[in-house]
Amino acid sequence: MAEYQSFIGLEIHIQLLTATKVFCGCRNRFGDEPNTNVCPVCLGYPGVLPAVNEQALLFSYMVARALNCDLSKTAYFDRKNYFYPDMTKNYQISQFHSPIGRNGWIEYETGGELKKVRIHDVHLEEDAGKSIHRGTATLLDYNRAGTSLLEIVTEPDMETGEDAEAFIQNFRRLVRYLGVCDGNMEEGSLRCDGNISINLKGKGLGTKTEVKNVNSSRFLKLSMNHEIGRQKRALEKGERIVQETRLWNEAQSRTEPMRTKESAHDYRYFPEPDMPPFRPSPAFIADVDARLVELPVYRKRRYEAEYGISGDQVQFLTEEKPVADFFESTVTAGADPLQAAAWICTDIQKNLNKLQIGLEESSLTSLRLAALINLVKEGVINRKKAELTLSLMLEEDKDPDVIVREQGWEQISDSGAIEALVTEVLQANPKAVDQIRGGDMKPMGFLTGQVMKLSKGQADPKLVQAVISGKLGS
Repeated sequence: MAEYQSFIGLEIHIQLLTATKVFCGCRNRFGDEPNTNVCPVCLGYPGVLPAVNEQALLFSYMVARALNCDLSKTAYFDRKNYFYPDMTKNYQISQFHSPIGRNGWIEYETGGELKKVRIHDVHLEEDAGKSIHRGTATLLDYNRAGTSLLEIVTEPDMETGEDAEAFIQNFRRLVRYLGVCDGNMEEGSLRCDGNISINLKGKGLGTKTEVKNVNSSRFLKLSMNHEIGRQKRALEKGERIVQETRLWNEAQSRTEPMRTKESAHDYRYFPEPDMPPFRPSPAFIADVDARLVELPVYRKRRYEAEYGISGDQVQFLTEEKPVADFFESTVTAGADPLQAAAWICTDIQKNLNKLQIGLEESSLTSLRLAALINLVKEGVINRKKAELTLSLMLEEDKDPDVIVREQGWEQISDSGAIEALVTEVLQANPKAVDQIRGGDMKPMGFLTGQVMKLSKGQADPKLVQAVISGKLGS
């Protein structure tokens, strides 16, 4: 049987987090009343003149730099001509001849290893409006028309749907770390088209098809794997693969034809006459570089090597930049890294979920968490009381030492006081004492629990066990 090779490239569109649209002053805000954030510019009235959003340019160059692209010293805008009902001008201001960046690359992690994907280009354009289909009618909302949209085009360097899924998840983390896009695929602020072809192994690229507007990483994986199977079956039957655009049918888990795929000459690109070229100054590029951050894939690897954190914990810590920053600040404040990771991934998250707030919205600071961890380390309170202290810290906006003092939760570590408690418990439980002296250690946990109960949970459990063992000779 013939051996085939698959080639997957992605076209990723991200809506930039600019306050206004890319070529006009209309608000860029999701969920507003339809057709309220519009003006003559984004509606394409005759005689209007667009003006490019400087923040959109800054964010675009940041992404291109993070993707290791060659940055354009002169970025031109072009007109991309086509008819869609959600594009009133019948053309889109985009970039074709001179995009923001070219010839980049990015590493992403999948299956525990780093893989590399080349970036063809990064270009800035305006988004189209939104078509809403209801029965036989189509409604148009132009609020999204003119939104700052950055397109990232990869080379066909991925081979499986699993590769594509891992890549888009990594890319989503990247743009969220940079603060340029919220990465919300459900709301359409991050959208993805998958280009895929297969051919006999060693024969290079085949005829590609495009799966349009995939709105989740899981559907991207499923649609790419489906296309690999569909094209393979077609080739084995001697059929010809048609270059076309297809849609993912979620209900039936398959791709379906949408239209014949356009090529560049179909769009009749020509320079946008109303937009001057953008030439970034040295100060602009310096600002771009100053805003770059350690990317999540490398931060994750550093945590594994530097702190010995692995598995689900390191994935959780590095998923969102604010959480990773909070973790590092807690370590800088003097907390043990493994303890800080454990608290953030378990008890803190559990309390935040209960309160239905995020870490940034809470009153918890890295200094307070470090202080709490060190109260346990120094034996001032035990782990159980520390968990109760954390809950009150979040509810009452207080430092941990204040709460411990107010509640009287200081751990009893005085050996004399512990010995008195142990003596009282042993006298009250002679049967358990006899079992231990007879070599049966099962009651040890029971006796320790009784001492903890008598001390209202404040006795040092390790010291309690040591005193019981000393008294019973076990």
